[in-house]
Amino acid sequence: MYYISKELSVSGAHKLTLPYESKCRELHGHNWRVKVFLKSETLNENGMILDYTEIKKYVMVFDHKCINDLVEFNPTAENICKYYCDKIPHCYRVEVWETDNSWACYEI
Repeated sequence: MYYISKELSVSGAHKLTLPYESKCRELHGHNWRVKVFLKSETLNENGMILDYTEIKKYVMVFDHKCINDLVEFNPTAENICKYYCDKIPHCYRVEVWETDNSWACYEI
């Protein structure tokens, strides 16, 4: 089995739909740290699971954007993890860090 990982920074804004009072219900931004993990039993014709440049294109779709304008789900860190994992070929795990001590993970 082959494994690769890529970590990127994404600056974006979102607001959450919550049934309770929270500052997160207001539009706010994060400098997210996104780490994606890919695996495959085979490599492509270039000897890669997926080119790191291609991974970057998938992750940076939210950079300097309001995520609420781009998705139809409540853009929690958990849901963003799953979104990336579903979109990136061969991805089996995604970590999204909102701050240095607050993060979410989705793993298949």
